[in-house]
Amino acid sequence: MDIQSKGQDKAKTKIWNDPAVRSVFFQVLAVGAVVAFFLYIINNALTNMEQRGITTGFAFLGDQAGFGILQSLIDYNETNSFGRTFFVGLLNTVLVAVLGIIMATLLGFFIGIGRLSHNWLISKLATTYIETFRNIPLLLQIFFWYFAVLQGLPSPRNSMQLGESVFFNIRGLYLPKPVYEDGFGVVAAAIVIAIAIVIGLVKFEHKRQRDTGKTFPLFLPSLGVLVGLPLIVFFIAGSPMHWDYPALAGFNFKGGLTIIPELIALLIALTVYTAAFIAEVVRSGIEAIPRGQSEAANALGLSNGQRLRLVIVPQAMRVIIPPMTNQYLNLTKNSSLATAIGYPDLVSVFMGTTLNQTGQAIEIIFMTMAVYLFLSLSTSALMNWYNSRIALVER
Repeated sequence: MDIQSKGQDKAKTKIWNDPAVRSVFFQVLAVGAVVAFFLYIINNALTNMEQRGITTGFAFLGDQAGFGILQSLIDYNETNSFGRTFFVGLLNTVLVAVLGIIMATLLGFFIGIGRLSHNWLISKLATTYIETFRNIPLLLQIFFWYFAVLQGLPSPRNSMQLGESVFFNIRGLYLPKPVYEDGFGVVAAAIVIAIAIVIGLVKFEHKRQRDTGKTFPLFLPSLGVLVGLPLIVFFIAGSPMHWDYPALAGFNFKGGLTIIPELIALLIALTVYTAAFIAEVVRSGIEAIPRGQSEAANALGLSNGQRLRLVIVPQAMRVIIPPMTNQYLNLTKNSSLATAIGYPDLVSVFMGTTLNQTGQAIEIIFMTMAVYLFLSLSTSALMNWYNSRIALVER
C-alpha cells in the first residue's frame, strides 16, 4: 500500500509539473476571475439602479424620439423612434469614417511620395505639411475649419457659386441631386456588370504578365467599360434619371443635395490630420525597400512613375498595410469628436440627445461601444485579409 500511495503521489506531482496542465489551469483561473469581476460590476449596477427606481432594458428604443436631426441618410422625422435615431447616427458615423479613410489614404500617399521627391521644394513642402498637422491636436483643427474657415463664408443670398447649379455658403454646399426613375435598376445592373468585367480584365492582365512577361494596357479599356456600358444602357432604357437643382427660396436654398458645414469641417480635419500620419507610413514603407530594387528598375529603362507603380509600391505595401490599419482605426474612433461642432454622429445623436431624454445610460453606452468595437474589428479584419493576399508565399 505504501508503494502504491507513493506511486499515486508521484503521478500527481508529475501531472502538476506538466507545463500544458499548468497553462490550462491558470488560463481557466484568469478567465474565471475576469468573469466574476464583470458579474460583480453588473450586479452592483443593477442593484443601485433598482434602488433608485431606474428601469432597465431596451424597450425605450420603440418610444417616439421627438427631436429633429440635422442630417439623415435615411428617412427620419420627429415622430420616429429612438431606435431610428440609433441607425441615423450609425450611418452618419460610417459615412464620415469611409469618406475620411478614402480621402486620407489618397492625400497621405501623395504627401508621403512627395517627401521622397528629389525636387527640393516638393520635399520641403511635404515635410512642412507632415510636421505641422500631425503636431496640432485634432480637436483644434476641427474648430479651426469649422469656426475660422466655414463660419466666415457668405450668407445664402451672397453665395459663392459655380455655374448655375453649385452654391457654397455658411449653411453648406448645395449640389444637384440625381432623382432615379422607374427603369434605373437596369442601369445599376449594368454598372455592376461593368465592374465585374474590369475585375476580370485585371485578373487576365496579371495572368498574362506572369505567363509571358508582357503587360496589357488596362486604363483605357477599363475606363471605356466603366463609362461606356452603363451609358449605353442608360440611353437604351430611356434616360430614367433627372437632376433636382438647388434654388434660392427666401432665406435659404431648396432642393438639390445639401452637404452641411459640420460634415465638411469634420471631413477636412480628419483627412488632413490622418494623412500626415499615413504619409510617414508610406515614406517608411518605401524606404524599407532595398535600393537595389530601384537600381534594377532603372536598369530596365523604367520611368520614375513605372518604377514606383510596378516595383517599389507593390513591395512597400507589405510594410505599409499593418501600420496603415492603425491609422484607419484611429480615424474611425476620432470621428466621435464630431459632437464638438454638432455633427449628428452616433455619439452626438444617440449617446448625447437620446441619453439625455431617456436616461438609459448603461444600455446606450453599451450599444455605442459595441458599434465602435464592431467597426474597428471589421476594418481590422478587412485589412488583415488584404495583407494576407499580398504577403509573400514562402516555400
